[in-house]
Amino acid sequence: MTETLKIAIAQINLQVGAIDKNVAAIRHARAQAAAMGADLVVTPELSIAGYPPEDLVLKPAFVRACAHAAEDLARETADGGPALIVGLPWRAGDKLHNAAFLLENGQISARRAKVELPNYGVFDEKRVFQPGPAPGPIMFRGFRLGLMICEDWWLPHVCETLAETGAEMLLSINGSPFEDGKQSLRVRLARQRVAETGLPYMFAALVCGQDEVVFDGASFVLNADQSLAVQMPHFTESVTLTEWTRPPHGGLVCTPQELAPEPERLSLIYQAMMLGLRDYVEKNGFPGVVLGLSGGIDSALSAAVAADALGPKRVRAVMLPSPYTSDHSLEDAKACAVMLGIPYETIPITGAMEAFTAALTPIFGDRAADTTEENIQPRARALILMALSNKFGPMLLTTGNKSEMSVGYATLYGDMCGGFSVLKDVYKTTVFALSRWRNAHIPPGAHGVHGPVMPERVITKPPSAELKPNQTDQDSLPPYDELDAILRRLVEEEASIDEVAAEGFERATVLRVQKLLDRAEYKRRQAPPGVKITSRAFGRDRRYPLTNGFTRLMQ
Repeated sequence: MTETLKIAIAQINLQVGAIDKNVAAIRHARAQAAAMGADLVVTPELSIAGYPPEDLVLKPAFVRACAHAAEDLARETADGGPALIVGLPWRAGDKLHNAAFLLENGQISARRAKVELPNYGVFDEKRVFQPGPAPGPIMFRGFRLGLMICEDWWLPHVCETLAETGAEMLLSINGSPFEDGKQSLRVRLARQRVAETGLPYMFAALVCGQDEVVFDGASFVLNADQSLAVQMPHFTESVTLTEWTRPPHGGLVCTPQELAPEPERLSLIYQAMMLGLRDYVEKNGFPGVVLGLSGGIDSALSAAVAADALGPKRVRAVMLPSPYTSDHSLEDAKACAVMLGIPYETIPITGAMEAFTAALTPIFGDRAADTTEENIQPRARALILMALSNKFGPMLLTTGNKSEMSVGYATLYGDMCGGFSVLKDVYKTTVFALSRWRNAHIPPGAHGVHGPVMPERVITKPPSAELKPNQTDQDSLPPYDELDAILRRLVEEEASIDEVAAEGFERATVLRVQKLLDRAEYKRRQAPPGVKITSRAFGRDRRYPLTNGFTRLMQ
């Protein structure tokens, strides 16, 4: 006789610390799964606490509140509906674990603690959690489920232990952050674990933005033959029912279903920026955003992401022209605002510049003008934009990209001023590609216009900060194609100067870029948070000392 099991994957949006809100989301997902006939509902890693909770788990009151929430949910499973797998911090004696609980028949029937604690990139779990013992499978209605927590399946040890102790399937609850190219890596690694153990595998994922980190969902199931049986969508909350059978001879098999399409790379990056911004604004209670719209590509793309994420009415754009602002910048900024349908106004900064000059002239005397005077302009703009933020409540959105942040081509307390950045981890060449893509495509879930979002000239004209006459970025930086290629090797791969130069780049150029990269660390340390896109985002991923004597050796 063939036996069956129905498991619902609850790919849901959770918030760190919002226990009541998270429990409500779990209840709602369980109700949906019950209507589908599910036996079990699987929620993401630390679903009660939110992920990553960081030092919140060091507060005993927080850990107790999570435990009480799990007990309440457990009691609710006495209603005859589906059982639940939830995640929470769990104190067992003197040890604090990242744990998964099975809740069924009105009680907590099994507990498992995360074994492999990640301590790299955005992860810092060894600071706050202790590893659990090697797990065996949990029994659920006659099925032996190999329950794991995220990092446990990235390394082979836990999967091997579960297979050796009789698990019929591997099931992991995850808080796996989005990175460019991450999903193909997940599936490839999961196939490796399936090949090693001979067991089918379920990846149940979180979908939300949490500070800099975005979780993209994309939950999936592999059968024991490594075929993809289930693929849930990226960046979308969803409850999906999976149906498993145990034939008289053979292991568990998941019934294949229609797979969610795999979006193209630029669509994934754009959706990550949308979700990261939307959740940061919504979960922190801002009514919207305000930003400076300069007529350049960075601010145009930032405004487009904001309008798509929040809706045009919640985005306020301000053009802040100086005497050096070109006519085409004025035209392009206004055209961009009209195309996006966002509120737009102009506040000249000439008077502010003159006031600062008058105040400083007695002190500066006859010293020649230099970057000091140039930097007054973005700082004057920041002062005005922050005044609008303070007076009306919207968060100031910064518009700088990763290429600029890498080499310090940004003004501290000027264009770096703000609460969040969608382009912080996006190189300039990708900014160009995303802008072209958005002009030709409508992102899934977008609240913005169904059409182009910026004039073609914004994309094709030479980038310029317009802080002095006839200025372009390439006056002081290598061409962006070259600069970004060098930066990817230096930042993402930690390559040496000689290794990068061996790929055909001028050694003097590579050395110059490395020096600029090192010198700008103090600026990056003071930058606002921004959406993580690459494997080495500034801030959480890449942390270098400000006072760094090693740079003197790199000649």
